[in-house]
Amino acid sequence: MSNSIEQIRHSFAHLLAAAVKRLYPEAKFGIGPVIENGFYYDFGNIEISEKDFPKIEKEMRKIAAQGHEFKKELWNADKAREHFNKEKQPYKLELITELSGSDPDSSVGMVYTGDVFLDLCKGGHVENTKDLPLDGFKLTRVAGAYWRGNEKNPMLTRIYGVAFETHVELDNYIKQQEEAQKRDHKKLGKELGLFTFSDLVGPGLPLFTPRGAIIRNVLKNFVENLERENGYQEVWIPHLAKPDLYKISGHLDKFKEDIFYVKGKENEFVLKPMNCPHHTQIYKSQMRSYKDLPIRYFETTTVYRDEQAGELGGLTRVRSITQDDGHCFLREDQIEQELEINLKIQRELARAVELKDYWIRLSLRDEKNKNAYLGDDETWQKAQKEMEDLLKKQKIKYEPKKGEAAFYGPKMDFMARDSLGREWQFSTIQLDFNMPARFNLEYVTEDGSKKTPIMMHRAFLGSIERFMAMLIEHYAGAFPMWLAPEQIWIVPVSEKFNKYAGEVARVIASGARMGEARQSDALSRIVIKSENETLGKKIREGQLQKIPYIIVVGEKEEKSKKISVRHRVKGDLGLSTVKKFTEDVKIELNNL
Repeated sequence: MSNSIEQIRHSFAHLLAAAVKRLYPEAKFGIGPVIENGFYYDFGNIEISEKDFPKIEKEMRKIAAQGHEFKKELWNADKAREHFNKEKQPYKLELITELSGSDPDSSVGMVYTGDVFLDLCKGGHVENTKDLPLDGFKLTRVAGAYWRGNEKNPMLTRIYGVAFETHVELDNYIKQQEEAQKRDHKKLGKELGLFTFSDLVGPGLPLFTPRGAIIRNVLKNFVENLERENGYQEVWIPHLAKPDLYKISGHLDKFKEDIFYVKGKENEFVLKPMNCPHHTQIYKSQMRSYKDLPIRYFETTTVYRDEQAGELGGLTRVRSITQDDGHCFLREDQIEQELEINLKIQRELARAVELKDYWIRLSLRDEKNKNAYLGDDETWQKAQKEMEDLLKKQKIKYEPKKGEAAFYGPKMDFMARDSLGREWQFSTIQLDFNMPARFNLEYVTEDGSKKTPIMMHRAFLGSIERFMAMLIEHYAGAFPMWLAPEQIWIVPVSEKFNKYAGEVARVIASGARMGEARQSDALSRIVIKSENETLGKKIREGQLQKIPYIIVVGEKEEKSKKISVRHRVKGDLGLSTVKKFTEDVKIELNNL
């Protein structure tokens, strides 16, 4: 019987715990789940660093070679409590209480790793430690983690590991991770001068430099132009609201731990964690007819969420989240039309940023935990069926994912693999049959009666901060021409040629302007490097800054009225006329 990769990774987590128990008998054991590409285990009462990994890995291999069977038993919760009381394992005792609740007859899963380790676990392992691919795993890093993710709880030591079925897969993963470290957006963001953080401003609140702001604005303008072309109208809302707004929407209860409260002179406000409730109030400001629908609103704005400090990371997890947010209020017979519009915009964005391998994750409700969602069974079943039927009809590749829906409705998440094959989620479309009713939104039907509209939430970039992090790593900081914060450097050989450099810049900028509105400033980010530095130093700096084109002008170029062109990837392209270079750049930009 073959073992799944999840069973293998879960078994390695137990093997890690068994090795730690032998080497560090006083350790307190937390949890050890399977994660993407591997596993981790949390330990208390020990101090471990990565220099200890060879010793721990050696012990893991030693235990595995002894051929211990993984065996699961169901124990009465009181019996399990008695065992872990004797073993002085407080975290396991807390988990038993959480799992068993107040039921005196409840049982919990206990899994043996032979006679070396006994753990509280629901199961899912290989049969024997000898079945594990010992050349396919590696411990990777140590991190601190609050018990159960709560900052009020003790800080535990989390040991991460990766595991694959073969050594070849492990080796490929390690090489990919080495390349990923070179592409880390936090590292490149600093080197390229795109964004920074300040202790005085606060964690999770990035500050974007002029270069970083250019990329943000180019992405924002690109998407906003697509939205306008497809019937969306721009609106504006404040960054504050009374808590009542989010109480009605359901966000206040759902995200109560993540909301920032602001005390005014007379009233209490919240920094908006979501935009959709504000947009419902714009819709509600006047009576609507069935003829008015669909009504499409969009804006690019920032929301605020009090994320836990331990979960913040560069631009991928921040407290100020800028969204290209939009909401459409529509009739039921317009769902397919709106879905097509939004999928078209999503595909256009994916093509522009060269994300070729993408699909839809259809996020559905967890039917075993219905209380976590707003709305009744009939509404949810209807909404989920609508979305799945449309995806099938349009033959769009998708994967259903139970338990990943928004609390007010099912959603489609646009998933993509970057140039390293890593999975990212960016765009989202959410169908909402609940919020319009909670806010008593209505429209007058053809027969004069009133009906509640359906609400479609959508964001194409999702979080601009996270989208930028993805693109920095996807391109390794070498942005295509249309996105590059500085597209062309013109480098005079000496100050005598500064005037000619200026003439070249003006000709390129005016000649390369495109006819399409979204590309009207397609080539406007031209920098003349007139600093009193050597030519070689300027060129090296341009290469480090990943400038798409470096143009050198000197006596030869001025006399011939030409330019020497250097491409970021192709290197020295030799002499060219300004007109020919401009035409080539126009073709490159037209391919967007």
